[in-house]
Amino acid sequence: MKFDFYKPTEAKNESPLLIYVHGGGFSGGKRNSKNAVRFAKQMAERGYAVASVSYRLTMRNVGFGCSTKYSDKINAFNSASEDISLAIKYILKNKRRFNISSNKIILIGTSAGAETVLNLVYVYNNKILPKGFKFAGVVSMAGAVTSVKKITSKNAIPTQLFHGTSDKLVPYDIASHHYCSKKSNGYLLLYGSKPIANKLKKLGKPFYLYTVKKGDHSWSIRPMIYSKPEILDFLYYDVLEQCERQIETVI
Repeated sequence: MKFDFYKPTEAKNESPLLIYVHGGGFSGGKRNSKNAVRFAKQMAERGYAVASVSYRLTMRNVGFGCSTKYSDKINAFNSASEDISLAIKYILKNKRRFNISSNKIILIGTSAGAETVLNLVYVYNNKILPKGFKFAGVVSMAGAVTSVKKITSKNAIPTQLFHGTSDKLVPYDIASHHYCSKKSNGYLLLYGSKPIANKLKKLGKPFYLYTVKKGDHSWSIRPMIYSKPEILDFLYYDVLEQCERQIETVI
């Protein structure tokens, strides 16, 4: 597990920390890709510390499609969640060195990274981070969870969700991963951005659902390029100011 750390511009007090988790189907992707570096630097210019974290690519040379075992997919989610937790544990242990606020840590993930951060917040049984630790917010770009039943009033946090309705890899609504058939080894039912938002709405908790009509899986990356104003709006009003809004935007 390694991470690149970006210091915020002109930070005087402890800074909010963004944990960025890259995509790549748990088989590829890099923490220092061109898009990741550009995004991290732009966030640092707006006063956020950023840690772009690597994690085990458990699906490398295996694939992540319909022939991949259900259990291996679950293991990929949990292994990545474990690695991100270890990185955060290290940062928390050295919070003075990094000059970050331990109660203002926000997760941001794209594609497989989005599945990782949502799993980490709402599904993963975390035994690594301190007891009682809670993330300040989470931003998912084309992510999903294996269950919305585990989203509760107790663990709900401000959640921003970007997703295209025609995503053929990670479902926007409720469908199997990669739309695999029930007979395939890789059949795994996922709950995408829409049902996650619906559950948070039912609980009366803050969320920001950004729906792209007929948008495909490219919306796992496009928000980092085209939707920075919406991300910054969410981070300021819903995470830092705790305005507890419920926003649904359709483009």
